[in-house]
Amino acid sequence: MKIEYQPIGFVHSPHQTTSGTPIQPSRAAGIEGTVEVAEEYAEALVDLDGFSHIILICHLHKAAKFKLKVVPYLDTELRGLFATRAPSRPNPIGLSVVRLLGVDGLVLKIEGVDLLDGTPVLDIKPYVREFDEQTEIRCGWLDEVSGRETTADDRFER
Repeated sequence: MKIEYQPIGFVHSPHQTTSGTPIQPSRAAGIEGTVEVAEEYAEALVDLDGFSHIILICHLHKAAKFKLKVVPYLDTELRGLFATRAPSRPNPIGLSVVRLLGVDGLVLKIEGVDLLDGTPVLDIKPYVREFDEQTEIRCGWLDEVSGRETTADDRFER
């Protein structure tokens, strides 16, 4: 089965290379950027400005071929790919929950940008507390290494 998607827009961010890019939106506080949405989707942006956060579903265009086990950014041990958020995946799809600062025509102003400049956006969804917020969360191996600060390097683009 072949599945094809076309970008609906592109991220514009200060991150030109993976090195130094925050590894998640929670590590990108205060970093602003934009999403430029294609004209044909203008009508789909109606009412989006009432949400404080949006979920960007993106194609991670700089990710290298995936491996089944990786050493993730916050750890030094080899882990199963699906137990990490490593960008190099069988389908390099990224998920980023960012603050929506405003909508200006086809441009979404966002904060908490952890995506590279030029990242293709596949979809935009509103973050809805009632649907998206969870309680009683377990984070596997990450519970043991939480609190480590780090930014991306090029290990998943080689």
